[in-house]
Amino acid sequence: MSPVNWYGFTKVQAESIVETSGIPFTIVRTCLVYGNTLAGTRDNIVSWVKKSISAGKQIKVVSDQWRTPTYVEDLAKGILLIIEKAATGVYHISGKDKLTPYDVAMRTAAFCKLDTSLIEKVDAASFSEPAKRPPKTGLDISKARKELGFEPLSFEEGLKKMFL
Repeated sequence: MSPVNWYGFTKVQAESIVETSGIPFTIVRTCLVYGNTLAGTRDNIVSWVKKSISAGKQIKVVSDQWRTPTYVEDLAKGILLIIEKAATGVYHISGKDKLTPYDVAMRTAAFCKLDTSLIEKVDAASFSEPAKRPPKTGLDISKARKELGFEPLSFEEGLKKMFL
């Protein structure tokens, strides 16, 4: 692994400490979690898109980064499987669809029957973020599927559970 920012570096360091501790461990990695939000908590990408477009706000969303969006209930189910099977090691628990944030925004707006013309497709370089982001943070869930029987919903199925 070669992290592109301080956050990623500290994650690698923390995982290394855990892995070399000599005690049984499980590390769960996830990516771009979405689902219904609780009052007083911050929006995730799906709730942000819906709220912004519903309010008629123009938004800019990157199209040159790839993620595997994870429905929050799938994350919980994956963790429960790990507990039930007393699994140890590193597990990727994420969605199965590889999408750009722009894809996520467009699919969310279309599903909610909102105006997709309010979504502007941009490159990550158009944002001045304090930390560099990797272009691909999608996760390979094949180990979790094989060893745990983990099978996440598709992104559209997650949207249905959120909004229907």
